[in-house]
Amino acid sequence: MLLKDKVIIVTGATSGIGAATAVEAARQGARVVVAGRRADKGEEVVGLIRANGGQALFVRTDVSQEADIEALIARTVREYGRLDGAFNNAGIPGPLGKLAELPAAEYRQLMAINLDSVFLCMRHEIQAMKKTGGGSIVNCASVLGLVAGPGFGAYSSAKHGLLGMTKAAALDYATEGIRVNAVLPGPIETEIWSHIEHGGPIRQGFVDGVPMQRAARSEEVARPVLFLLSDWSTYITGTSLVIDGGYTAR
Repeated sequence: MLLKDKVIIVTGATSGIGAATAVEAARQGARVVVAGRRADKGEEVVGLIRANGGQALFVRTDVSQEADIEALIARTVREYGRLDGAFNNAGIPGPLGKLAELPAAEYRQLMAINLDSVFLCMRHEIQAMKKTGGGSIVNCASVLGLVAGPGFGAYSSAKHGLLGMTKAAALDYATEGIRVNAVLPGPIETEIWSHIEHGGPIRQGFVDGVPMQRAARSEEVARPVLFLLSDWSTYITGTSLVIDGGYTAR
């Protein structure tokens, strides 16, 4: 098994890419900590993992709150003794619109969840990993961290920043056994994207730009994440793995 006996935290794990990653990680032998805000959905993911013979627990976590992140790491270490890997996946898509027309409060909320929270998560994850000799962190960015899209000024800014943060952390801890990488999904069939207000034309525009002519399934992102969390990628750090069906090859 790719992740046998590893302890893995997945944030934003109550749906979409996060849920798929949690389930796939458990299938590969990991003990999974499912973190998210929606307890009912989180317990459903844990129930599915346990029904398939895996080990998992749910910890309610608002990643914009540092106290919640501290509690998440503490609970993980208390239950499983260490932290081997983390997938920092929690995020929100909006607000959408031209940059000068974005509400400042919504812009700040997006930055708090999509960028600042990853800093806070890594800050505490790295401290835990240093105590046990290292680990692997994967941050969920986006192809909009490489290119921009009309109406996605706030989201794209956060994801561009996340790539810089990922590279900086990778360099800071390269000699301490801690690897830090990012995945950059293109359009994905997830709950978040399906509920974007007035998002149908935007979503279709993205799909139309994908050479494979379809959006990805969540598990098609989850599996590369597991590779980066595993010992099969021990010489990979500071990289950005694009998972976009060829979108950025144009």
